[in-house]
Amino acid sequence: MRRRQLLGYVLAAPTLVAAAELAPVREAAASGATAKDVAGAGGLPSLDITEVVDLNDAMTLAAAPTSALITIQVNKDGTVFFALPRAEVGQGITTSTAMLIAEEMDVPLDRVHVTLADARPELLFNQLTGASNTTIATYTPVRVAAAIARGRLLDAAALELGALVSELKVKAGVILSSAGKSIGIGELAEKAAATTTQKATARLKSADEFTVIGTPQGRVDARDAVTGRKKFAMDLAVPDALPTMVCRAPTINGKVASVANLDAVRAMPGVTDAAVVSTGVAVRARTFGQCIDAVRALEVSWRGGTAEGKSDDTVLAELKKAEPSMGLPSLSRTVEERFTFHFRGNSALEPNCAIADVRSGKAEIWGGLKSPIVAKQTIAARLGLPVGAVTVHVTESGGSFGRKLFFDAALEAAEISQKMGKPVRLMWHRADDARQGRAHPMATSRVRASYAGDKVLGFKQRHTSVSTDLGMGFGEALTSVAAKLPVADLAFSETFFQLSQSMPYEFGAYSRLLNETDKGFNTGSMRNVYSPDVTCARELIVDRLAAKMGKDPLAFRRDFLHDKRARAVLDKVAEVGQWGRSLPDGVAQGVAVHTEYHAVNAVLVEIDCRPETVNRPIRDGVTGPRVTKAVCAVDVGLAVNPRGLQAQMMGCLMDGIAQTLTSSLHLKDGHFLEASWDNYLYTRQWNTPPELDIIVMPNTSEKPGGAGELGVAASMAAVACAYARATGTMPTTFPINHDTLSFTPKPTVPPVPQSPTDGREHTI
Repeated sequence: MRRRQLLGYVLAAPTLVAAAELAPVREAAASGATAKDVAGAGGLPSLDITEVVDLNDAMTLAAAPTSALITIQVNKDGTVFFALPRAEVGQGITTSTAMLIAEEMDVPLDRVHVTLADARPELLFNQLTGASNTTIATYTPVRVAAAIARGRLLDAAALELGALVSELKVKAGVILSSAGKSIGIGELAEKAAATTTQKATARLKSADEFTVIGTPQGRVDARDAVTGRKKFAMDLAVPDALPTMVCRAPTINGKVASVANLDAVRAMPGVTDAAVVSTGVAVRARTFGQCIDAVRALEVSWRGGTAEGKSDDTVLAELKKAEPSMGLPSLSRTVEERFTFHFRGNSALEPNCAIADVRSGKAEIWGGLKSPIVAKQTIAARLGLPVGAVTVHVTESGGSFGRKLFFDAALEAAEISQKMGKPVRLMWHRADDARQGRAHPMATSRVRASYAGDKVLGFKQRHTSVSTDLGMGFGEALTSVAAKLPVADLAFSETFFQLSQSMPYEFGAYSRLLNETDKGFNTGSMRNVYSPDVTCARELIVDRLAAKMGKDPLAFRRDFLHDKRARAVLDKVAEVGQWGRSLPDGVAQGVAVHTEYHAVNAVLVEIDCRPETVNRPIRDGVTGPRVTKAVCAVDVGLAVNPRGLQAQMMGCLMDGIAQTLTSSLHLKDGHFLEASWDNYLYTRQWNTPPELDIIVMPNTSEKPGGAGELGVAASMAAVACAYARATGTMPTTFPINHDTLSFTPKPTVPPVPQSPTDGREHTI
């Protein structure tokens, strides 16, 4: 086929339905993101597997064979419908996907309706939302399907208008002939339909023809979100699905031994059911307030959990024992350090929740799910039902940070509904999310860099972590099971690690290795998974190497970066952020670079570590240093929606600030001390930078790269590097303020804390 002319299908249907042929496999170097540009690099070449293939390439390749099963439908009212086989969790993919369709079909954006597809096992690896892969994997298939539909509409219009296709053009969903006749695409929806599936070809637009792709667009769901009309799982009107909550153990994954007053709780006002389940004691009532009262009233004896007696110190000791060897000492000069990264919360602003109706030999589930196929298959197995008897609806979700890759609430809701024989509307309490939910694992990262003169000769990094649950696999049962097998899980994690990390510098002999230990925790693939910790450790060592060689940190990076796109974003943040400008004592700049998934990012920050800032009084909060200025430059190859990309980078920056300065869980006696967002110190308004610039670089490719996670690692590292320069001491434990416990821990029994009654006294 000629360039931009691709195969697709017109499917047999009452109205026009089009699909793509197998999605072309993206070549790793196609975007230029990882292709080495050694001219100008000052170091010794470092080999890296991600320059050949990375995790995103593997996911795109896995998704390609089922792309023809994803269809675009034209309706009689002139709207276009597409069920996206990915999860919208606030990242804006329904908007960017609608933009692709609007572009190729020349239809107004507000007439493209993108919903989320139910779990479809036939899609295999094509319904997993993660690794910033959605736009990359769907970019070509969605455009091809839209272009096929457009071509079919033009053919039908030619017959209706008595004109040649070459005499027609499409504008705002209306087809116009050179003779002045016109017809709307809705009028052609049935006429363009096919009675049998037919192959077709389509020509995709070139970049110089784009009128929608690459233009800043507000989110298609923004008005509904801010006016409360947007529907999340807990907003759905599922008949008889009453509020349900679970009384959970005081330690991680503890189990029920006995319940002293189950009948008395069943008789409480509004309570309809109470039952022991695998995760605790479930209660169903008329309101969530009545559920909370019932949970607090339960008298439960518990068996120990999977992290019984463990604390931060004991886990850290286990990690140090499990650290791989760094090998023989280097004969040249070295810079070496061990970095510690504490547990971090993986809960989103929307509490973990799901609706389930399991009755009459079938199950129906509603929830924000990023791996719905695995959820469907696992729920079927747990309930003892055929997979075909389980329907899983994917709802839009209020945040994820990797949390929604796991379907804990959906599986739990299904079990409760089956046991009670009634529909349930399950919602976790905030304390449940912090104490029993998913957490980013504690880890250590050892780094050794050897150098001589002005050359870095070698760079080793050995990352040791509490086991990261990758049980979602590639989105279906086979790889999900493989990821959990004792023999295969380490290999699966190591593969994930190697394909998701990159080395942007020419640092000679380069190697990285992951080792994982301790599966007693509920962990998850928090946004960017391993990259923030690995990159933070690396960039701090880069600053130290620069100091040893007597070089400016930014100039040192520029000399050793092997990619011109990485140098371009670094130059941009240096220019906009005025790198090297005069600052007061205790205030300093830091800069970092991160590359992944065919995209590059640089972040420059200024941090204020002066006593008057660090010691600001904040109720129940660790104030600490404040990032006062941040500049982020991002190149994703092709930015489908620059405004959405800016929003992604803003969120990434807040993640990075949090993980460097304040955001962590404190483990003591087998449980986390945090019990809500009021004492889990994510970046607060009083710690955000008053000055923020996010620069989307000009397009450098014909295809998009990954964006959803890209900015976290560089942001975390830049803040850490700035802190080191401001204080004169390189931080080695993160977050920096972890050892300062600023709140009084809430009781673990009952597991749901008493709601505060003095909120108005503390409003600003």
